[in-house]
Amino acid sequence: MANDDSLIEVLRRHRGAFAPVIPFDLAAGEPVVFDFTSANRDLERVGSHDTVSFAAYLFEQISAGALRVGVGRWDEDRVTYRHSPLFDDAVEQRSVHLGIDLFVTPGTEVHTPLDATLHSCADNDRLGDYGPTIILEHTLDGVRFHTLYGHLGRPSLAGLGPGLSFAAGDLIGWVGEQHENGGWPPHLHFQVIADLQGRRGDFPGVAAPSQRARYLALCPDPNLILGIRGL
Repeated sequence: MANDDSLIEVLRRHRGAFAPVIPFDLAAGEPVVFDFTSANRDLERVGSHDTVSFAAYLFEQISAGALRVGVGRWDEDRVTYRHSPLFDDAVEQRSVHLGIDLFVTPGTEVHTPLDATLHSCADNDRLGDYGPTIILEHTLDGVRFHTLYGHLGRPSLAGLGPGLSFAAGDLIGWVGEQHENGGWPPHLHFQVIADLQGRRGDFPGVAAPSQRARYLALCPDPNLILGIRGL
């Protein structure tokens, strides 16, 4: 387990030295950065609960961009979780995004940004969930932490077992289709986690607004690794 301050310091120290998570130069290119908050009136017109129309809306914009990647931001209070009861907690709906989403075509390769061992994996197959999920464990400058890769294709889980070793840049899986990724437009959910709190194969990717500070302390900005231009 790493405390959040030391993890942020280590990631900042190594910023720019990580291998790409997807095969695009996110630091040099200009991806389309989406707004999934209530300020984006297009979401009312498109209807993010209709995931087919929502995917068409997203990828139309991505196809017009110079870099064929769309980005969903970390620490964003979203209105896009209304198609699944998974986010309807008894007291307060969860809506604060704890990772960064990379919208790319299904089958896009996913790589580990640094040396890793496989911590756990699972197919979280409920509507609105991650679908196939991989969690990697890393140690950097003596600090141990984890990265989570959600919404993968099911072939990504084949042959995996705890303790499997990866070198930085190794292929770990592929972005999944909508029918296997929890019912979302195709994308990778990438999240950094300082403390898994005993969980395996899963970790919340969305928090209730009242729990925002607590969960952001556990899940620092993934752009410290991704290095996306403009974020």
